[in-house]
Amino acid sequence: MALETVRDHKARSFLTVLGVVIGVAAMIFVASILVGVSRDVAAYLDDYGTNTLFIFRFDIGIRTGRLTAEERARKPLTLADMQAIADECPHVKSVVAEIFPRITGDTFQPEPRTARYRSHEISNLDYSGANSSYQDVYNARVVQGRFFTDFEDLHREDVAVIGDEINTNFFPGDDGISKTITVDGISYTVVGVLEKRKGQLLKDDTADRVIKVPYNSYRKHYPADDEHFIGAEAYPGFKAQAEDEIRGVLRRRRGVPFNKPDNFGMSSAEAIAENFRQIMSTVALMTIVVSSIGLLVGGVGVMNIMLMSVTERTHEIGVRKAIGARRSDVIRQFLTEAVMLTGLGGLVGVVLGIGAAASLPLIFPSMPTSVPLWAVVAAVVMAASVGLFFGIYPAVKAARLDPVEALRYE
Repeated sequence: MALETVRDHKARSFLTVLGVVIGVAAMIFVASILVGVSRDVAAYLDDYGTNTLFIFRFDIGIRTGRLTAEERARKPLTLADMQAIADECPHVKSVVAEIFPRITGDTFQPEPRTARYRSHEISNLDYSGANSSYQDVYNARVVQGRFFTDFEDLHREDVAVIGDEINTNFFPGDDGISKTITVDGISYTVVGVLEKRKGQLLKDDTADRVIKVPYNSYRKHYPADDEHFIGAEAYPGFKAQAEDEIRGVLRRRRGVPFNKPDNFGMSSAEAIAENFRQIMSTVALMTIVVSSIGLLVGGVGVMNIMLMSVTERTHEIGVRKAIGARRSDVIRQFLTEAVMLTGLGGLVGVVLGIGAAASLPLIFPSMPTSVPLWAVVAAVVMAASVGLFFGIYPAVKAARLDPVEALRYE
């Protein structure tokens, strides 16, 4: 009978639960984004390692503004700083230093470089000199060839390890091992290709546009460059201790007074991901509020239409009660209709939410989505609960009708 009522008043039923549909669809959509982002962030953390620390002269993380005057005035880190961390921090397993052009502008961007191979050209590179420990600290996996060695670094040999995007663009259908590429006119022999980095959201544009060369080889060609980025891998379970040790070493070496803040930045992949989660949580909270308003509006609509239904069916209610229907029978009848109405609206909302979540990666390829089963179940249950809650008053009103007065109603 409840389904028949919905079928007889299709347009009215749809308009009644439109708020529920919108609220449920928004809930499914947001839940799919949050779960997708969570999995993407987890992949990012697993790829770089949860025990890796990033040290630089600027604060590291998701930046919303330009560099401050104090940040621009900070002196760069040095290779000696990296060596001091390796020697004086017992909880640090491995450490690496990268060198690249000095950052002098207002934004966190080094001088751009351009790589070439025959007629192909790629700009906006992650090009730097590094120690051979780079692959251990940053969990950089070589899928073709090998990483350069300490021997090649010591003898300043012009070899390079390139990222997946460089290899794909320069050598489609082939690998670049033993090929010669140039970076700003300097020739390097490719000895290895790195695996494509996991994750999408936290990965910058240059994550797979990588060209790493031996530290001393880089210094041979660019002796004036002195910007250093240090990465340190802590022993499992000792990241906090390693962080304290590194902070103490660098504060002492950089002459920071005990009552002054650090004049360098230190973070980890986990901390950066946590910042991103906080931003997403704020967005999710706002969306949940909007979804709740939609469910509230839908519930009010259900109550209104059920009260109208009680008025329209007063005579029917009188007949039912005259032939023996109890109050509980009438209440159950109208509550069933209300729950059925919002439940169907919830199912429509689920379909729309899943469709929107599936379409999002087509518009924004870097935005991962994954619709969790718990969100679907919760959305349908909440939609049905709205009908149950807002249908109680109309159902009770119908049950309290006097059968004699109801039979006389026209």
